[in-house]
Amino acid sequence: MRHLKFDLPAAIFLGVIIMVFTSCNSNSNGNSSEMKAKVDSMQNVLKTIAEGNATLDKNLVKFDTLDFVIFTQQEWVRFHENHSDDIVVNWPDGHHTNGLARHIEDMKAMFVYAPDTRIKVHPIRFGNGTGEWTCVTSFMEGTFTKPMPIGNGKFIQPTGKSFKIPMCTVGHWKDGLMIEESLFWDNQTYMNQMGIGK
Repeated sequence: MRHLKFDLPAAIFLGVIIMVFTSCNSNSNGNSSEMKAKVDSMQNVLKTIAEGNATLDKNLVKFDTLDFVIFTQQEWVRFHENHSDDIVVNWPDGHHTNGLARHIEDMKAMFVYAPDTRIKVHPIRFGNGTGEWTCVTSFMEGTFTKPMPIGNGKFIQPTGKSFKIPMCTVGHWKDGLMIEESLFWDNQTYMNQMGIGK
């Protein structure tokens, strides 16, 4: 008498075969509409995931272009390509601004004292399943080579020191545009690296 031996993959395969036959059997008992509803539901879930992945990919590519090209090369007129006109921006020091025009002015101010400010890499980039949210890490770097305006006609003179600070940006997207952007970096490290921290 021969003995049958099953390993794990064979057992799983046999289980699937039994489920298929059981499923076919239940279809003949009138449950085919229930099975069709389950299949339709799973297809809808897969479609939602596929659409979310496509949206996420598009938003992350836009984010790469935003940092590596538009921000770094100061192409301010292109910010409308990925920011809504009424964007809310949350800054590392806790304040927030409303509107694209104000956001651009704040970014321009960073280049006054460090004209070579740039972002070249996104080591970590991901988002949620719908693509509505993105999270990107980067390094903002540059050199403090020009006077820094501090108000009332006063300036901090340049130190010539370079900075390279880790940062993270969380973006909330709608219809291909960021409607909210939260920026995170350590301002004390930023100031220390430029030689003006206290």
